[in-house]
Amino acid sequence: MLEPVVNFFTRLFQAIGRGIGYAVGIVLLPFLWLGRWYRERGWILRGLLGAILIVLVGLYAYFFWVTQVWNNFDPDYAENIGLGPSGDAGTPQTPPQGGIVSAPEEGTATPGASAAQTCRRSLIVDVTADLVDFNVNQNAWISSMLLYKLGLFGIPWEHTPFFDNKAAFQRGVNQAIRRTSIELVDTLGRVRGTSQIDANLQKARGNLQFDESTWYFGLHPFGPKTPTPSFYRSAITDLKEFNDRLIKCEAVFDARADNLLQFIDRIANDIGSTSAILRERSERYNLGWFDPRADDRFWFAYGQLYGYYGILTAARADFKDVIAQRGLGQLWDELEDQLRVSLNIQPIIISNGSESGILMPSHLATMGFYVLRVRSNLVEIRLVLDR
Repeated sequence: MLEPVVNFFTRLFQAIGRGIGYAVGIVLLPFLWLGRWYRERGWILRGLLGAILIVLVGLYAYFFWVTQVWNNFDPDYAENIGLGPSGDAGTPQTPPQGGIVSAPEEGTATPGASAAQTCRRSLIVDVTADLVDFNVNQNAWISSMLLYKLGLFGIPWEHTPFFDNKAAFQRGVNQAIRRTSIELVDTLGRVRGTSQIDANLQKARGNLQFDESTWYFGLHPFGPKTPTPSFYRSAITDLKEFNDRLIKCEAVFDARADNLLQFIDRIANDIGSTSAILRERSERYNLGWFDPRADDRFWFAYGQLYGYYGILTAARADFKDVIAQRGLGQLWDELEDQLRVSLNIQPIIISNGSESGILMPSHLATMGFYVLRVRSNLVEIRLVLDR
């Protein structure tokens, strides 16, 4: 009675085996043809092609290495922010013309009191510069590498499950950096937004807004170009120069409640957009482990939270007077805790299954949940600041 069943499964597995064999044969066919063609050429041409092949193998080996090894990746990196020396220059002998400015809250200030000004570094600026350094100096910037731009036989790496996780993570971190650089220029680096724009911050913002995928040569327009990492490295220099001037009270960082409110609001909107992207992919493409775009969506959101974890921890130090006056300490603790907990999600393979599925989890839905939790914390802090 079992013989028909055994025969059925035997034929089934034989058919599967033949199908896999045909598929492998089709994939290997171009390589076999190239091998026969190569053996029939002269030794000079074979030597030249062999040298080119060795170079390509070396480049792909390097590409594999830099995409798989994440140097100095540390979800706990923000824990020590604000614990080291702040670069405080003390109280100047003459009235300062800059520094970190924090005004007393209405109703708590004594008549005639002016805003407190301190000649110390901004930790937001320091962390932003460190995150750029992490992206382009401590690690290779993947998005502008030639082999990343060429893709897999012309197919963009984002449309495959391979070699795009680190690039998506770096772009997520860069999104947080870009948002912060805009706020530094427009509000934080000016007194109530009416003073002159700081030249260092302006140059840093311009460099950080540069295209993320430019290599040494391009087609649109045609000709040699300055690669993306060079612009980002220039931004590091400008950010550090701004902080050096801030120590000397030659620059301004306006640490007022209204600026913190706007900064929080912009970040909440930024990660809210990411939440919508995660939701759209999660709802429309339930392909489980076979969704080639799920991994870059996931790691972009992860990188964005990774960047904002450090930046918002630094904001607590820069806006310490405002946070103390508004009683935001507990809410800020919850915000930092939520950011840190979200960085614990590090699956080896990203799955975009149904939220009610049994076999394949929905990592995008999980990440979207944590993104919304962080956004909810930001909105709550904003409401307190807006009272």
